[in-house]
Amino acid sequence: MSNNQQQSQNSTKTNVFTTYTILYTTFQIIGLALIYNVYYWIINYRGGFSLNEPKLIFNWHPLLMTIGFIYFLANSILHYRTFSNHQKQSLKIQHSVIHGYVIVLVLLAACAALISHVYASPPIPNFYSLHSWLGIFTIVMFLSQFISGLVSFLYPGASIKYKEIMMPYHIYFGVFIFVLAVITAVTGFSEKLIFALDKEYKKFPQEGIFGNFLGLLCILYGGLVVYMVTKPEFKRNPKLEYEPLLSNDSP
Repeated sequence: MSNNQQQSQNSTKTNVFTTYTILYTTFQIIGLALIYNVYYWIINYRGGFSLNEPKLIFNWHPLLMTIGFIYFLANSILHYRTFSNHQKQSLKIQHSVIHGYVIVLVLLAACAALISHVYASPPIPNFYSLHSWLGIFTIVMFLSQFISGLVSFLYPGASIKYKEIMMPYHIYFGVFIFVLAVITAVTGFSEKLIFALDKEYKKFPQEGIFGNFLGLLCILYGGLVVYMVTKPEFKRNPKLEYEPLLSNDSP
């Protein structure tokens, strides 16, 4: 390879790294801003949090879901691209641990919603809205993805051929589940605003505008994540794309 070709390749790698770094920084800022604004909304418009008052117990639901199913899941999806130079086995374990955090937060969030409905006066029915159906479907898909990932890529007895077959499906369903989580979150924000504001919603109240902003911010965040995870330039090279997940040895 000539010096010019080598320099061109190095320049391209540098540009890709710089672009990814800028996008990753933006991604983190938007994600943390989304969490903060959900917290701000709950504190300033929904009465804050509680562990014993049903109406306020529910408020843990949107915050924990946003942290788990939106922010942590997004970081998990981008983990291999962000830390591409780390040891293979470490990346696999870290990826699984982040998913473990997501499971804990999501289950706590689901319990908060169920408890607040059951102990409300009068009790509020569960699982009748599109938002709740989407939530159940997303949780079931995520748990299935988590279990299949453990069996396929962390279980030492799984063959390399089996891992190669499963890898494209694992990547696809990971992105698909994240998109489902974003859609579920947006329908959740909308549903809460409609129930809480009722007829006032159509009069453009401050909370309604702020809640709509939360939905748009969530969509923007989701779009950025999907862009970063599907852009060819940001993918690991063909060997490294599979090697960290398929191999059980260290580099």
